Amino acid sequence: MADEKLAKLREAVAGLSQISDNEKSGFISLVARYLSGEEEHVEWAKIHTPTDEVVVPYDTLEAPPEDLEETKKLLNKLAVLKLNGGLGTTMGCTGPKSVIEVRNGFTFLDLIVIQIESLNKKYGSNSQYPRVVADEFLPWPSKGKTCKDGWYPPGHGDIFPSLMNSGKLDLLLSQGKEYVFIANSDNLGAIVDMKILNHLIHKQNEYCMEVTPKTLADVKGGTLISYEDKVQLLEIAQVPDAHVNEFKSIEKFKIFNTNNLWVNLKAIKRLVEADALKMEIIPNPKEVDGVKVLQLETAAGAAIRFFDHAIGINVPRSRFLPVKATSDLQLVQSDLYTLVDGFVTRNPARTNPSNPSIELGPEFKKVGCFLGRFKSIPSIVELDTLKVSGDVWFGSSITLKGKVTITAQPGVKLEIPDGAVIENKEKPSLEAFVQSAQAK
Repeated sequence: MADEKLAKLREAVAGLSQISDNEKSGFISLVARYLSGEEEHVEWAKIHTPTDEVVVPYDTLEAPPEDLEETKKLLNKLAVLKLNGGLGTTMGCTGPKSVIEVRNGFTFLDLIVIQIESLNKKYGSNSQYPRVVADEFLPWPSKGKTCKDGWYPPGHGDIFPSLMNSGKLDLLLSQGKEYVFIANSDNLGAIVDMKILNHLIHKQNEYCMEVTPKTLADVKGGTLISYEDKVQLLEIAQVPDAHVNEFKSIEKFKIFNTNNLWVNLKAIKRLVEADALKMEIIPNPKEVDGVKVLQLETAAGAAIRFFDHAIGINVPRSRFLPVKATSDLQLVQSDLYTLVDGFVTRNPARTNPSNPSIELGPEFKKVGCFLGRFKSIPSIVELDTLKVSGDVWFGSSITLKGKVTITAQPGVKLEIPDGAVIENKEKPSLEAFVQSAQAK
């Protein structure tokens, strides 16, 4: 049955003119693995916590050379690749999330370009696969869905063959590049770190995953384990039901994957040419325009077990600053961070090492609605928690401190006046805001 399905799919894919032969063979290979059911199950008893040699504490890394010429030599060996990520549909975006304005009129992409230009000044593309119609197991474009909805990007695990197939890998190697730093474009903390680059080049590690300490908000994130003498990424989908709560515990599994990855380019070439990167397949069923379709994806982090001398580095939380929702956008647009040379830096006036917890109601979910409800982003340097629900509108120059809950009753528009200072108010009234603003 599986062979018959694959033969029909292969025949249909052969007729798709929109993708290259490399993309066709990559897609068929992925589907063949999926249909064969070659799933490697993790034996829980074989899982061990990695030692400090496997997951290296960031504080133990040697300082990079202070000499500008030596630093320049290190940077000349590095390429930076940013994953454009999803479409940000949860925030009401119709295009890539990386074109959302973050601060001072700059988008994520603007900041990335400024960061790289700043480094250069100081020191001198993915595949598309066809979605599969679930009930017929045929590529949707072959059934007439040739617009963009008929296709999908096969996850960031595709980055390795994409680099090879596009010719970019050989080009980078010919330029003397040795490593590529891969990170999500919406992670504003993922900047080039000279300590990490220096360590990898001197220790000749082929692959490095940045991990950071888990909080209760990160319990579903993948973690690094030692498994059969190799370092491996363990995702929640691989965990047996009986051990899910143990996996979520921040006592046993204390770190999670930031998806900041540093990978040796020659190693990528060796493994792609040998067709050795068989990362776990992530089936992603969806319904698009009323049709049930299947996407098969892979993750770049899962490739760690195929590289020699692979390590993790336990980095400060400041290197993981993703923007997945408008509440994250509020953090990075606020006075909690400053912007210098494209780098988002935490305000030293914030004494609490953790960021404030922010929960915004559905009225703030979409970026356009979120931006429209703030004349300016409030000061939150001294904020612990913020919960906002209902039809709430913020004036300019507002300061929030401690624990604040703001609720507009159904049918009531609550406008917080300019200059209001709200501190430790669980159910503040409009009068309190007015008095606060007048007092100021």
